[in-house]
Amino acid sequence: MADQSKSKPKIHYPKLGVCLFIGFIIWWLPVPNLPDGLILPDGADFTKGWCVFAVFAATILCFILRPMPMGPTVLLALVVLAATKTLGETGKESFAAAMAGYGNTTVWLVVGAFLIAGAMIRTGLGKRIALGCVVKFGKTTLGLGYATAAAEFILGPIIPSNTARGGGVMAPVVNSLARALGSTPEGQPKRAGEYLMLNGAHLNLITAAMFLTGMAANSLVVDYAFKEGVKFGWLTWLKGSIVPGLVSLFLLPWFLFKLLKPELQDAKAAQTKAKEQLSEMGVWTRGEKIMMGVFVSLLILWVSGKAHGMHTGVVALIGVLVLILTGTEKWEDITGNKEAWDALIWLGGMVCMAGLLKDHGFIAWFASSMEGQVSGLGALVTALALALVYFYSMYGFSMLTGHIAAMVAAFLALAISAGAPPMLMVALLAYFSNLCGCLTNYSTGPVVIYSGFGYVPVARWFKVGFIVSLFHLVVWLGVGLPYWKLLGWW
Repeated sequence: MADQSKSKPKIHYPKLGVCLFIGFIIWWLPVPNLPDGLILPDGADFTKGWCVFAVFAATILCFILRPMPMGPTVLLALVVLAATKTLGETGKESFAAAMAGYGNTTVWLVVGAFLIAGAMIRTGLGKRIALGCVVKFGKTTLGLGYATAAAEFILGPIIPSNTARGGGVMAPVVNSLARALGSTPEGQPKRAGEYLMLNGAHLNLITAAMFLTGMAANSLVVDYAFKEGVKFGWLTWLKGSIVPGLVSLFLLPWFLFKLLKPELQDAKAAQTKAKEQLSEMGVWTRGEKIMMGVFVSLLILWVSGKAHGMHTGVVALIGVLVLILTGTEKWEDITGNKEAWDALIWLGGMVCMAGLLKDHGFIAWFASSMEGQVSGLGALVTALALALVYFYSMYGFSMLTGHIAAMVAAFLALAISAGAPPMLMVALLAYFSNLCGCLTNYSTGPVVIYSGFGYVPVARWFKVGFIVSLFHLVVWLGVGLPYWKLLGWW
């Protein structure tokens, strides 16, 4: 008998039908009247902007309900906009406008970083770094927590998929360490496994927040900020995150250790296991050495961007070319990197639609309509109030990317129109876009993977997640706000 599982469709048609129906309804709703005095961007056509919003809303609903993968979802949205000639007088003009996002420089930075991340994993360098941190710091259970933090911090800037970093590199290592300590989901999960899983998941979100290249959808925030006249590139992102981020990385393993109270303190068995795995890897290979050289060079070039003037995306692609020319990566490895090309499709499309919403006046209309709700609060209070609403609204989303795509552009425009400091608001939205993933066990890939190991019941994950959210607010507002004041961001 044929395997029936293979015949099951990967597309959930009822859910897709709901999403398309909602988009259809919005499309044909009467276009709202524009308030008096509202100034739209040059060349804006609000009717077209409303149609783009209808397609965008259906796309976001697809992100939430997940009837099919993100790539084909966004491709469907772009085809609808192009086929209906929403974006131009002719089919050719409309199609060209729909494809505009694929020339975005930040999108190509993410693609380049994905390609480099593939080499980091294939050469084994990522695993070697993770095991090395365990050998160095992992004498105790708390030490294993800090070893995970160190590995996440090292890998964070170079692996732009937090799922690849957390789920592909770190989670298997952390799981094997928990089992080496005699802690399994079925037997004694609180011996060490519960702590190690929660620690690994929440640290992944911190490093995703610290680096523009720490999570793929971070580039959406940068693009939305640029459309509001705020430049928030790789170095600026890091400049704002480095102090509260390092404080978070330093305190979170200890905080969770005190909160969860793992039964086992001595982790020498896990350290021995890591030494054995590191020994099995043998001496450094040529590929690992070249990958390490590229890794260090990229960080130096990204940090020194003002000196040499190259865009961070160009730097990333230089790294890819070095890996190809040295034989560290084959062209087949590059073309076979599904995550990179999937990110290109959905990220480029989302950048395009976000730009169209801005260019055709929808964002300006939304900000004007909502401005009365926050007027009179004061600049700082407005920024903080909107940031908190944004943070906890993550409960209503099934993924960080959908949350970012649905809310950042509108919240940023609303905050700026209400008088909130632009740089501060961008920073809050940028960092909270990742940190809010702590709230649920389904917010992003690595969280799903860590939760899926089965050490932590769902109810307990939610409870700990809410407590961790308060930890983030204390650190990123208590430490971040004064630091950002010193930077002149508010």
